[in-house]
Amino acid sequence: MQPLTRQSKATTRPVVVAQFGEGNFLRAFADYMIDVANEQGVFDGSVAIIKPIPFGSLDAFRRQGNAYTVILRGLQGGQKVVEHRVVNAVSEVIDPFANYEAYLNLAQRPELRFVISNTTDAGIVYDETDRFETKPANSFPGKLTQFLYARYTQFDGALDKGLILLPVELIDQNGAKLKQCVERLIDLWQLPPAFLQWVDTACIFCNCLVDRIVSGYPAAEAEALERDLLGYRDALLVVGEPFGLWVIESDRQAEVQEAFPLDRAGMPVVFTDDLRPYRERKVRILNGAHTSTVLGAFLAGLNTVGEAMANPAMRAFMEQCIYREIAPTVPLPADEVKAFADSVMERFENPFIRHELLSISLNSVSKWKTRILSTLKDSLAANGVLPPCLTFSLAALIAFYRSGERGEGCLVGKRGAETYPIRDDAQVLDFFAAHADEPASVLVPAFLGNVAFWGEDLNALGDMTARVTKYLETIEQEGMTAAMQALVE
Repeated sequence: MQPLTRQSKATTRPVVVAQFGEGNFLRAFADYMIDVANEQGVFDGSVAIIKPIPFGSLDAFRRQGNAYTVILRGLQGGQKVVEHRVVNAVSEVIDPFANYEAYLNLAQRPELRFVISNTTDAGIVYDETDRFETKPANSFPGKLTQFLYARYTQFDGALDKGLILLPVELIDQNGAKLKQCVERLIDLWQLPPAFLQWVDTACIFCNCLVDRIVSGYPAAEAEALERDLLGYRDALLVVGEPFGLWVIESDRQAEVQEAFPLDRAGMPVVFTDDLRPYRERKVRILNGAHTSTVLGAFLAGLNTVGEAMANPAMRAFMEQCIYREIAPTVPLPADEVKAFADSVMERFENPFIRHELLSISLNSVSKWKTRILSTLKDSLAANGVLPPCLTFSLAALIAFYRSGERGEGCLVGKRGAETYPIRDDAQVLDFFAAHADEPASVLVPAFLGNVAFWGEDLNALGDMTARVTKYLETIEQEGMTAAMQALVE
């Protein structure tokens, strides 16, 4: 079997995107969408990938002429789908640590229009030890500031040479925080005030929300997929799910949408001046469904999200959480919310992804606060009563965490004859280790009243204390499955 190489018929397009990051997510998400938009004639541009860290190699890109395959697998409309596409959107790769001049030359190309980045959640940070003279700077904002300054000087501050920045790092307000880092570095490095003005007026820093599960290179399946599906070898093969969402927020929304019209190619890209409702929808429905269900499902003897979806009691519990308790609190049109909720259910059923419940259980106390508490309080305010399944999920969390046995950096819980690790912040583990032997009537109010965990006393929320105590006692007496079944209407 021959390795994949770039086809000579692949169209040569101008480089309009500088991309910080060569990882699986960007290649199966942004570059995939750009490739489709190119093919459909609504976009005309290629991507130059910039390696953002000194480690790793770009040799596989060069061997394959920067072409690679994306396989998207999952459920759509209840049917299994497996599609694959050779992506030709990437035209070159640049290692700024080996060739800093090539990096600056990219910034000086007149046709360049966008910067996309995914430099991990910790990539957008201000580093006061960074230096302008370092080639390249240590931090991503430092490298970007050097990049923008090279462009600014090349074109004498021309306003029409500003760039549109699309960071997809998984932090809130990613564009605004990236811009803040750049501005602080301009001040630290004593770069010209006119450059700061150019960054502020000529460049557009968008906030982005992205969603797609990308599992990456399928090491265990690669040989079979290459033999049975592709017919060639691909060292850059990347696998993901069909679902995707890219919400791009800017106060210059129309300008960004006109320049980057991937939505006109049918790609799941939403342009808005306020992405908060979309973030609320994702956090409350997708993340909230996980956090409200997985701990109970695990204690009921299940191990993966797929197993939970196949279990009638767990599925019914999750459906009530999503459709009856969470969805009504999301500040978007009801039909949009239901469509998203339906897509979440299909994603959880994806037979090609094995999502371990224990992996989702990490740091569940802070997750419950972030993903469920606001929903529960909104539901209580709207209906005058606590939502039963979301309230029960807090009792399930206590049951999961309730252990006084210490392990290495964790507590050790018991599920029948099995043990499992309980991993969270030290203060959470210390609390449960100290209170594990207390009856529910003592443990529950102590937990709910721990302001360090919640930022408030949850005992003050309606009849929260009594309800959670009753649910925890029912779990102890009747088992998790029976306790959950009793809640489903």
